Amino acid sequence: MEQPLLNMADYFLFDRIREGLGGREAIRSDAGSQTYDEVAALASGMERRLQQAGVERGQRVLIALPDGVEYAAALFGILGIGAVAVMINPELRPDHLAAILDSARAPVAVLASAHVEALGAASAISKHPPDPLVIDPGSIEPVDGVMTKAPTHRNDPSIWLFSGGTTGVPKIVVQTHGSFVNTSERYARETLGYRPDDVTISVPKLFFGYATGSNLLFPFSVGATTVLFPDRPAPTVLFDQIRRHRPTILVTGPSSINAMVSDPAAADADLSSIRFATSAGEALPETLYHRWKTRFGIELLDGLGTAEMWHIFVTNRLGDVKVGTVGRVVNGFEVKACDEDGHEVGIDEVGRMWVRGDSLGQGYWEDEAQTAAAFRDEWFVGGDLISIDEDGYVTHRGRADDAIKVKGRWLSPQEVESCLLEHEAVKDCAVVAFEDNDGLLKPTAFVVPSAPVSEAELKQHVLDRLEAYKHPRRVIFVEELPQTHLGKVDRGALKRLAGD
Repeated sequence: MEQPLLNMADYFLFDRIREGLGGREAIRSDAGSQTYDEVAALASGMERRLQQAGVERGQRVLIALPDGVEYAAALFGILGIGAVAVMINPELRPDHLAAILDSARAPVAVLASAHVEALGAASAISKHPPDPLVIDPGSIEPVDGVMTKAPTHRNDPSIWLFSGGTTGVPKIVVQTHGSFVNTSERYARETLGYRPDDVTISVPKLFFGYATGSNLLFPFSVGATTVLFPDRPAPTVLFDQIRRHRPTILVTGPSSINAMVSDPAAADADLSSIRFATSAGEALPETLYHRWKTRFGIELLDGLGTAEMWHIFVTNRLGDVKVGTVGRVVNGFEVKACDEDGHEVGIDEVGRMWVRGDSLGQGYWEDEAQTAAAFRDEWFVGGDLISIDEDGYVTHRGRADDAIKVKGRWLSPQEVESCLLEHEAVKDCAVVAFEDNDGLLKPTAFVVPSAPVSEAELKQHVLDRLEAYKHPRRVIFVEELPQTHLGKVDRGALKRLAGD
C-alpha cells in the first residue's frame, strides 16, 4: 500500500503559514527576530538556490552552519525539495568529516564562510567532495508565497542522524519524515505540553538531533518561538541569553547542568522565566539533579532517546518525576528489558533495552550487518541497559559496553559517578574500566577537581557509601573530560588513557 504524502517542511513550517500564523515570532536572536512568514520566505529562497545548484530529490545535502535563521532556512529548504539533510559538526577531525562526505556522496554542502577551510581539508582527502554553497547572514534571497513541496511520503528518508559512538566515525541512521512528526506529536505536544506561547533555548547545537527537535521542530510544530545563538554555550553565555530572551523551556544535558550549577555566576543568574528544563544524551546523576533543584528551583525532566528512534521515548513529566530514573514510556512507544536471548527479564532486573514505535529509523546507511543486529522486525535493540520497576519507571543502567563486571558482579559507572559528585572537591568525573595484567576489569575514575583532594580520600569517600567492590581502584586527575562530536563524555578516549 502506498504511504500517505508527508513533507516535514510543510508540517513544521509552511502549515503555520496556511493556519494564518505567519506573523508570529518564530526565531529570536541577538540580531533580531523573524516571523514564520520570514523564515518561510528564506526557506523557499534556499529551495531555489539548491535547485539552481542541481540538487535533486533523494540526494543528500550537507549542512554546516552556525545556529541561526540561515540554519532553519537551509534545513527546511533541503526537505522542501525532497532531498535528505545531513547535519554535521564542522569541528570534527578532517578524516572523520571525509568519511561522512564519502558516505553521503552529496553534490552540495551548505556552509558558512567560517567553515570553508574545514570542509576543504576534509574534501582534500575525500573521494566524493561536495561543491560548497556558502550561506552567510543576508545571502539568501527570500521568495514570498508557499512553494509546492516535493511529494515525499511518510517513509521517505529525510535526515541522517549519527548514532553516538565513543570512537571513530559513528553509525549513520537514516530517519524518515514520519519519525519526526510522530515524536513531535507524542513527546513534545502530548507528553511535555509544548505551547504556542513557549520560548525555547538549547545548550546543544542544531546539528545534534536532540536539539534539532527540542529547539526547532518542536516549537515550530505549535507556532512557538526558538532562541538561536551561535556562541559556545558556556554558563555565563547561557545565563546572559536567558536574561535577554526569557525562554520558558531549557534544553540541556548533564555536562552543561554540572557546569551551570558549579559556575560562580549561578548565584546571580535569573532563570525565573523557565517552566521546565529537559536533560538527555547522558545519564543524569541523582546528585546533580538535587544540586540543580536546590540552586535554581526549576523542574528538570530527564529522558532517554536514541538516534535510531530519533528522539526521546522515555521521560519524566511535570508533576511526575522519579529521581534516579528516566521516567515512564511515552504513549505510542513500547519498551522492554530483555536478556541476551531476547526474553523479557523480571521487574527491577537489568536487561538490554528493546524499543518500538512509529519513530523507528530505516537502519544504518550501507551497513547491513549492524542493521540486521539492531533493527529486528519492528524493534530496535541497542546497547543500553535498563531496568523497569513495578510502576513502569525506567532506570538507565548504562551502556553494555561501558558496564564493568567486578568480582562477578555488574557495576554501573553512573552510580559511582553520582557518588563521587557528592564530594565537594569534585567538579566533574567519569568512571571507566581498565584491564589489569591478569585480564580483570577494574574501575578507574577520571576526576576534574574543584579543590585540592587526594586519590585516597576519594576512594574512601566511595567505600563509605557504596559496596566495596564498586570503589575506583585508581583515580586520575584531569583538567577536563574529553567529549565526543555530540558533546558526550568520550569514554573510549578515557579507556585508552586508563590503559596507558
